[in-house]
This record gives sequence, structure tokens and C-alpha cells, in this order.
Amino acid sequence: MNSIIEALALELGQKTECVENVVNLLDEGNTIPFIARYRKEMHGSMDDTVLRQLESRLTYLRNLQERKEEVCKAIAGQEKLTEELEQTIMAAATLAEVEDLYRPYKQKRRTRASVAKEKGLEPLALAIFAQDGQDPQTLAQDYIDPEKGVETLEDALAGASDIIAEMISDDPEIRKALRQKMERFAVLSVQAEDPDKESVYELYYSFSCVVSKLQNHQILAINRGEKEGFLKVSAALPGLEGQALVCRMALKPTMQVSAFVRAAAEDAFNRLIAPSVERELRNALTDQAAEAAIANFALNLKPLLMQRPVKGFVTMGLDPGYRNGCKVAVVDGTGKVLDTAVVYPTFSQRKKEEAIEILSRLIRKHSVRHIAIGNGTASRETEAMTVEMLKQVSGVSYMIVNEAGASVYSASKLAAEEFPEYDVNLRSAVSIARRMQDPLAELVKIDPKAIGVGQYQHDMPQKELDTSLNAVVEDCVNAVGVDLNTASASLLQRVSGLNSTTAKNIVAYREENGAFSARSQLKKVPKLGPKAYQQCAGFLRVPESKEILDNTGVHPESYEAAQKLLTLCGYDKKDVAAGSIGQLQERFADFGPEKAAQGCGVGVPTLEDVVKELLKPGRDPRDELPAPILRTDVLEMSDLKPGMVLSGTVRNVIDFGVFVDIGVHQDGLVHISQVCNRRISHPKEVVQVGDIVKVAVLDVDEKRKRISLTMKNIPKE
Repeated sequence: MNSIIEALALELGQKTECVENVVNLLDEGNTIPFIARYRKEMHGSMDDTVLRQLESRLTYLRNLQERKEEVCKAIAGQEKLTEELEQTIMAAATLAEVEDLYRPYKQKRRTRASVAKEKGLEPLALAIFAQDGQDPQTLAQDYIDPEKGVETLEDALAGASDIIAEMISDDPEIRKALRQKMERFAVLSVQAEDPDKESVYELYYSFSCVVSKLQNHQILAINRGEKEGFLKVSAALPGLEGQALVCRMALKPTMQVSAFVRAAAEDAFNRLIAPSVERELRNALTDQAAEAAIANFALNLKPLLMQRPVKGFVTMGLDPGYRNGCKVAVVDGTGKVLDTAVVYPTFSQRKKEEAIEILSRLIRKHSVRHIAIGNGTASRETEAMTVEMLKQVSGVSYMIVNEAGASVYSASKLAAEEFPEYDVNLRSAVSIARRMQDPLAELVKIDPKAIGVGQYQHDMPQKELDTSLNAVVEDCVNAVGVDLNTASASLLQRVSGLNSTTAKNIVAYREENGAFSARSQLKKVPKLGPKAYQQCAGFLRVPESKEILDNTGVHPESYEAAQKLLTLCGYDKKDVAAGSIGQLQERFADFGPEKAAQGCGVGVPTLEDVVKELLKPGRDPRDELPAPILRTDVLEMSDLKPGMVLSGTVRNVIDFGVFVDIGVHQDGLVHISQVCNRRISHPKEVVQVGDIVKVAVLDVDEKRKRISLTMKNIPKE
């Protein structure tokens, strides 16, 4: 265990004692959000990203240790485990190295070498492979035995060659050296299965690149093209470099017998090692690309979930459509459905005028302030109708909302439970309206993969993708905090320490007993024990509570410390409720953080967090983000001209660029070379999903529906 902790500390650049504390906290069943927020003194204020990396690597290293022990036990069972071999296995740094060391002892399926061994040719192979100057043909004379199936001298030598080839193939040092060389110098070559067949993979119909210089998006595109039958792919070292390396390591060059062993070594490389190592290399490249894509997906998902909400306003959601019409839902400031309708603005001019009349009436009836329009089918026509309507209705603005996943949610069991009285289409209109009001609360109801802020997500290992994205959702929910009296079960179950059962029990308790009046009431919820309460309490807010701290991120275990801090600084909780503690930060600094922490019985990081929470009880960290762009007019793709400067919202950040919504129903692409004036390796260094950016139009291709944008050299206003 100590070796794992030391390895983690070295790898993550953290103190050994901090890593050990985190490992112990995880083993005790504490969640990452709880550890990150409420155990800062124990881990040196690592953030949730580092903690999750630590957790992931801990799992890998523990699995590696377990595999090492299994391999040693298996070899020992064959009575072949030496002290030196055991030390080598236990010192291996990766699973691949462990498997290489185990390969010679592993039970194999029937091979040419195993058949030769059955014929009694292993001693001959060992004698020849000793390369001590003896003639192979002379040695082979003693192994001709028709009863064993060795009819001729050639049969004996062929069998010996097969055994030697497998011995060379099983040599861990040879495989390691070849693998390392291929990782640096191998060339990935791609050809078209049918050069005359059109496809999106034409860029790769004649393509080659050193694997160490391949971009992750290229690897994923090539893999998909190969899977779909458009591409043929191979990876190999240039010329005969691979074969030469194997021969160099297998042969004793001064010996006469080397010619025979050379032939066996070449056979080992061509028949056994090269296909295996190529497969390993392709898998490693895919794993590397998938890991990067998953990380990028997670990176994009976080700002999408953390978009600034447009809270407290009556909102109309429009789910555009042709045949089934445009579905309409009006929700109040808390997301409660007030009204629904279906209009048909694309059927005819008369139907469009009728739709405007119906929507205008709903706007006036419910005092609608904002309209959220889904960006799917018929969105352009719906937006044009909305702009025409807004000329008649003042004080209302609209926003195009990314409706990715809305149909998935509306057809789900969860949506049916939440809105049994509405059909699938109307549920999606409600979801679109709520996405504008509180993106996080609505998007947690949807499988993160369906939100569409990545690339090649369907090609990713789904378990790893789910784990990563669910971790992002969990971190976002807990960073914002959840109102205990209004949150849905789907939102509550993302809170640290809660699951679907306890989340549903909270909602059921709330419906049966009325709104929670204090955090402590959580202890009365069925199946929510002391450990779950400890993990979740700090992330749940109760605005209605008489205890002001119940509406902050201060954990109940720190209430006493918060009270002592207020007393030290000359305040009380009434001052907190009245917002009259503006000098708290200065008084805390004057008193001295170390001295104050000692007097309050907690660490400095915890007390600093308490100060922040007391200054802004009930604060939403998303309120500090840029406000979304609300529009009152419409822009068509034909209106765009090169040089035109526009404001837009970043919708997706991928390896080769940034997609920006500029309000024309077709996201424009800012190529990575156009993101900024300096060289960058990835657009994420400059922007993230949800950012409001200024862009200039470079080129518009209406036929192919492509818009090229730049973020460089934008004139200042």
C-alpha cells in the first residue's frame, strides 16, 4: 500500500501524507465532492479534478498490484517462480509489462510450437538456440522418430524453428524494445478500400503519418472509417527495422549457427510478434485518443451545465416541428407548467398568423418575459415567426436553446413520471423552457452522452465515458448546491451521498410532511443514515430555515465554528441575515486567519470557505458568469458577409476548432489556427463551451452550409 501511495504522490506532485489521507477517506466511503469541499485540511486543498485523477490512478495501481500477485501465484503453481523473476514482476510499471513477463508461462492454445514440443523437439530447439557453434543438422539427426511424427531431418528442424520462434516471441525484453521503438517511429498507413467510392473519409484515402505525430481526432476518424469499410489501415516500422531489431536481440552474431536462428527470428517477427505488437499499438493509440476525447467531452460538459441561468421569469418554450406543429409550453419562474398549446406556423400564411395570435395571447395572459426556441427541425421558421410576433409584443426577448437530448428525456420513464398528463412532444417544450431557466437542473435528467458536446462519443468505451461524464455532473451539482424544497429526485440523486432511492424518499417525505424547515430534518428521511447525511448536508440548501447557515455551503459540522467566527469579528447571525457583515473579510484578516482558525477549532481553508459563504448566503456561483445572449431580431445565413463582426455563443470545443452559434441556425467553425494570435495545441486553452465571444466572418458556403469564422484581430468597440 505504501508503494502505491508513494507512486501516486510522485505522479500527481502531491505530499505523501495528503495522498494517504485521501486514500483513507475514499476507503471510508466518502465522496469526491465531500472530500474536495469539506476535508481541505487533510488533502492540501486539491480540487475535484485532481482528486478524481487520484481516485482513477488508485484503482489502476491496485488492479496492477492484484494482477502482479495473480501472475506470481500462477507461475509459482508451475514451480517456475524464481526470486529474480518475482522481483521483476513486482517492479513492473504497467499491465503490459506484467503480461509480457507472464507470456512464456501462460497456458496457450495449441500452436505450431506446442505441436513440435509434443513430438519431443524442445531439447533440439534449446540446443540450437544456445548458438554455441554446433551444426543444427547434426543435432537434428538424433530427433528423427517416425512414431512421433518426425519423419525426416527437415521435419525435426522445422519443429525446432517453430519452438525457437515462439521463445523469441515470448521474450519480454524483445517485445518491450520493439513496442518502445514502434511508439516513436512506426508509420500508420491508410488506403481506401475503394478509391472511387465517395465518403467523408476521402481525406484519408492516401494517408500516412508517424504514429507519435498523429492527432487524436485523426485516430478516431481513421478507426471509424476502417470499421465502416472505407479504409484499410496498417502500422509498421519503416523498411526492415522491426525485423532487424528482433534479430539483433535474438542472435549471437559470431556463432556459425546464427543463420538458422536468424531465419527463426525473422519468422517470429513476421508471424508472431509484428501482428501482435501492431495490434497493441493500434489499441494503445485508440485508448489514448479515447481518453483525450472523453476528457474533452467532460471539459465541454462542465461549462454547458454551469451556464448562467435566466431565473425567476415566466418563460415560453417552443419545440419547433413541421408535420406535428410547434409545441408550446409556458412555465412560471420556478419551472411549474402554466399552459400548453400546439401551433402550426409552417403550414401556411394563415396558420402562421393564427400561431402568432395564440402565442401573443399566452404571452399577455401569463406575462411571459423570455422565449426559448429549440434549435432542431423547423427552428429557422419558428424563429422568424417569433421575431415577427415580437414586433407586436414589447418587453419580450428570445434565445435559441440547444435541444440536444430533449427528445431522449421527453420519451423517458422519468419524463412520464414527471408529466403523466402531457404527451411526449409537449414534455420536450417544457424541457426547452426549463433549460433556459436553469440549464443544470434540467440537463441532469438527460444521459450526458445525449447532450452532444464532444466528438465520436459513440466510439468511446461507454463505461469510461459514463464514469467521466457522471463525475462532471456530480461535481457541477454539488458546486452549485441544491434547494432541498424544490429539487427534483433526478437532481437530488446527483448530490454527494444520495442515490435514486434516498432522493425519491426525500421527495416523498417533502410531499407528505410539507417543505423542509431545517437541514436536520433530513435525518428523518427513510434510509438516509448518518453517513449519507454527513456527505449530503452541506450541499443542500433550505432557504425557508430559521437557521441562516442552512442556506449556505457551511456544513452542519462547522456551524459552531461559524458562530465563533462571527463573535470574534463582532457580528451575529442576525447581521448575516440582514446582509450587514460587509467588513467580515477585513476583520477576519486583521484578526489573523491562523489565530482565528485556532480559536474556532477548524483549519484555515475551512474557515476561509465559511467567510465566503457568510458574505453571500444562498449565492449561486453561476450568477458570476456572462449572461446568455437574448435576441429580438433574426439573422439569415444569406445576410452574412466576410468581415462582418458578430457576438456568438461557443457550442462545442474539439481538437481542430470551435463551433460558435451566431444566430443563423448553422454553427460557424473557428479553426484552431483562427482562435488566437499565438500557437496553441488545443482550443480549450482559450475558450470553453458557453463562452460569449466576438467573431468575424471569413467565408460563407451556403450550398454546403458551412461558415468559417475567426476570433483573431477583431476590432475593439
